[in-house]
Amino acid sequence: MAHSAALKPGLAPRTDYANAVQTPIYLDYNATTPVDERVLDAMLPYLRGSFGNAASTQHDFGRIARDGVDTARQQVAELIGAPGGPDEIVFTSGATEADNLAVRGVAEHYADLGRHIITTAVEHPAVIDPCRRLEREGFDVTWLKPIDGSVRAEQVAEAIRDDTILVTVMWANNETGAINDVPGIGAICRDHGAIFHSDATQYVGKLPVDVDAAGIDLLSATAHKFYGPKGAGFLYVRSRKPRVRLAPMMEGGGHEHGMRSGTLNVPGIVGLGMACEISRLELDDESARLAALRDRLEAAVTAKLDNVHVNSPPGPGGYRLPHTWHISFAGIDPAKLMAAIPDLAVSAAAACHTGRAEPSYVLRATGLSDELALASLRISLGRFTTDEQVDYAAKHLIEGVRAL
Repeated sequence: MAHSAALKPGLAPRTDYANAVQTPIYLDYNATTPVDERVLDAMLPYLRGSFGNAASTQHDFGRIARDGVDTARQQVAELIGAPGGPDEIVFTSGATEADNLAVRGVAEHYADLGRHIITTAVEHPAVIDPCRRLEREGFDVTWLKPIDGSVRAEQVAEAIRDDTILVTVMWANNETGAINDVPGIGAICRDHGAIFHSDATQYVGKLPVDVDAAGIDLLSATAHKFYGPKGAGFLYVRSRKPRVRLAPMMEGGGHEHGMRSGTLNVPGIVGLGMACEISRLELDDESARLAALRDRLEAAVTAKLDNVHVNSPPGPGGYRLPHTWHISFAGIDPAKLMAAIPDLAVSAAAACHTGRAEPSYVLRATGLSDELALASLRISLGRFTTDEQVDYAAKHLIEGVRAL
């Protein structure tokens, strides 16, 4: 699939023959990804003849839909290493719903055992906003700030208490690409009997996941971050050692083991499952390829410009996502820079915060100055990024910065 398929209808690709690439070049894969053709092929039958309701299994239309959902549930479970198998997967409309179900569902169900929650100041708003609501309702929330870009297990160890019922720490940050010490945090939560939730929206499908080895009890993700459709996500819910219980956020039918009522989005779920299957089979090679491309881009730009500040943690040791590069150009207005490089689709802020004038709260929490935070760009590569596109991007980014 050409990268231009991810762009709005009617925006035809242009060919820069001098550089042998089609533009504009999509470099905002952390915001969303194009649907892989193999995922689309898997979905199409469920948008046509196999249109049944997965809950209506009295006839073949419903049974075929249910079979598609069951297959997808198995594919998701295999990707993340769910120890209890497909029954531990709850389908949602995306990671925002999954995060809310995890955070609010635990708080409501376990409130009698404690009212302390640990999270971080760099979470996605889908975790931050529910935690703030819980604070207003009388819960005590501890907000951890990253050290050198990421959150460490010892920070959780210092903050955890006897009345801590939930620790929720994202696996990888959507802006900087920083990877937190999720396995270390999971071990601490197990020792203290606290439920551990991780928003793995940016991590799943990019790097290997084993929820049992990482001590994760609840894990959120969404299909559109790894080449599946928008509107389909899931929440992993541990069924034993310990069995996690959640108060539902939506009621009315008892779907998804009573945790998420509503008619299932069968085509979206099938697409999510296929996206998981493709990622499981191709993940190792793809992550290595993207890391090499990211490093190639970083080396080319930093060799030519002396005002580049890399906001993502260093690569060795796996402290950042292989495809993400977050940078600041001292003294440069990113809006003007983006206007100077119209052929590069990059992000001046996280996708959920575009339009805001103030510096990113994530960058502020990492200790970055307002000047550098305001002059930042996020570049994220993906499955359809090529060597030629990276070289083109480096050349035009350098020219754009120098022009300003």
